[in-house]
Amino acid sequence: MKPTLIGALLGAILAWAALAHGVGGFLLMALFMAVGALLARIAGGRVDMRAILDALTGRRSSS
Repeated sequence: MKPTLIGALLGAILAWAALAHGVGGFLLMALFMAVGALLARIAGGRVDMRAILDALTGRRSSS
């Protein structure tokens, strides 16, 4: 899928959440979409969780 199409679909989903469920529903859906995207990147091997945890605990800097 092209990035433009994906962005348009995500925008439509978030717009539906805002219209159907108000601001709370919009924020909750955006949060779930972000968590889902992160989990997909972890499963695909694109995100190194050890490096993230090390940066969060202060063992390594992010730069």
